[in-house]
Amino acid sequence: MAEDDTPIPDSLLPYDVWTEEALRLVAVRALQHAAREGLPGGHHFYVTFDTRHQGVVMPDRLRAQYPEEMTIVLQHQYRDLAVDEAERWFSVKLSFGGVPSTLQIPFAAVTAFADPEVRFGLQFALRGEPDIANQAPEPEPAAEPAPPVETGPAEVVSLDAFRRRPPAKD
Repeated sequence: MAEDDTPIPDSLLPYDVWTEEALRLVAVRALQHAAREGLPGGHHFYVTFDTRHQGVVMPDRLRAQYPEEMTIVLQHQYRDLAVDEAERWFSVKLSFGGVPSTLQIPFAAVTAFADPEVRFGLQFALRGEPDIANQAPEPEPAAEPAPPVETGPAEVVSLDAFRRRPPAKD
């Protein structure tokens, strides 16, 4: 049989969007598991998000420090991890320079999710334009915060080591 040189037609179904939504759900399930049960063994998450995305709630001092993108590490130094799948966001309390801060991050703002323990990583395209004009105010701290999992400053890291690079051209 000869190979068919007929070009593949553009799809009238949004397979690329559906695929990304399914992969994003993997990150949501991992966050839900960590919120319910904690992180088993050496598992830990790097979550990168667009700080300009509509619905991201974070202190102004952090937004000034990370005006476009930020990576948080969920390993030992986080508290109050909550996932609201219906509203499509998660929140977590981290300490930055010894100052506790609550972040609320819409799933749509997440651009990468990785678990370095098992060399698992996902990258996502942003849907829609960044918009900080409609940001919700930073949430008020709870009357009695839960005890921290472990104390220490949060670590912001680069995910460059986990990104796939195209092979070098000769």
